[in-house]
Amino acid sequence: MADLIAPALRPANPRFSSGPCAKIPGFTLDMLADAPLGRSHRAAVGKSKLKEAIDLTREILGVPADYRIGIVPASDTGAVEMALWSLLGARPVEMLAWESFGEGWVTDVVKQLKLDAKVQIAPYGEIVDFATVDFDRDVVFTWNGTTSGCRLPNGDAIPANRAGLTICDATSAAFAMDLPWDKLDVTTFSWQKVLGGEGGHGVLILSPRAVERLETYTPAWPLPKIFRLTSKGKISEGIFVGETINTPSMLCVEDYLVALKWSQTIGGLKGLIARSEANAKAIADFIADKDWIANLAVTPEIASCTSVCLKFTDPRITDGATFAKNVAKRLEKAGVALDAGAYRDAPAGLRIWCGATVETSDVAALMPWIEYAFHAEIAALTVAA
Repeated sequence: MADLIAPALRPANPRFSSGPCAKIPGFTLDMLADAPLGRSHRAAVGKSKLKEAIDLTREILGVPADYRIGIVPASDTGAVEMALWSLLGARPVEMLAWESFGEGWVTDVVKQLKLDAKVQIAPYGEIVDFATVDFDRDVVFTWNGTTSGCRLPNGDAIPANRAGLTICDATSAAFAMDLPWDKLDVTTFSWQKVLGGEGGHGVLILSPRAVERLETYTPAWPLPKIFRLTSKGKISEGIFVGETINTPSMLCVEDYLVALKWSQTIGGLKGLIARSEANAKAIADFIADKDWIANLAVTPEIASCTSVCLKFTDPRITDGATFAKNVAKRLEKAGVALDAGAYRDAPAGLRIWCGATVETSDVAALMPWIEYAFHAEIAALTVAA
């Protein structure tokens, strides 16, 4: 270890957490001064802020005018659960998963709703083959596996004339990947991911087909108030113009508005995608000629540009979990990467958030530190042996 020299350059911002994620560049609390604190979200000022957030979301993501957008409680989890409990059961269901959160939705549908669903689960590093999916069923899937670093590259395999609904958890994809709205009937995300917002709020986007299902189908199970999207057989339109189901944090809403307006200054969705792709490329370029580290995704086509998951491949490593945790600890102790360890249910390794609020220069500066921490840990293993 005495021969190892720490890199001279350090990331200016070491926050590589996969959620809540890094704030927008240059963020200060002063940016939230316009938040209507101490005011009701039902007052005119509160409703106007929520409506502005919905309108800017539609504009930046390119959501069609006839799709509803609502801000809902309990982050992306709340948005997904609202969709599952409110919409499923009308026709056969197919569940697709390639990481832990997708598998969580499988558990909810099969064990909680007790639906006889067809289940397809791909191992970490891969995704389900969409050519094998029956879209005459309602299909539930995660666009980007936050804990596996594997994404659906496009929606080409989803037919336009499908009979079932597509329910897509897009929490670490929205604002960083080009989502084909004509192929998605229900889309959910939380603004704590790509835009670096605060936790606790989710966004639910419904196509006209999803609204039709809500207005023509009543689930066999009771729905808690927090899940109800209809009233007297009609969609609760208020939810989709800023009249939220429960009390939102107006401070968090203001923070989201700040991030949305920042997005406009960098070119909107194209600019956001370009930043995320550049961050992921900085990692791909660095590991390309390394024989001790690799992307967990088996092919570049499905590799995420937000939650980039890496695995150590050196044959000298006998306890992968301990080795990876020790590398992550070294990075944190050096102050160059916080929260960079793999998710607890995922294969051992590192997970580097590359969403749009992260600077590419910081990702590039981190890479030599990962190499330094790797060799330091290998040296420690050699000494221990």
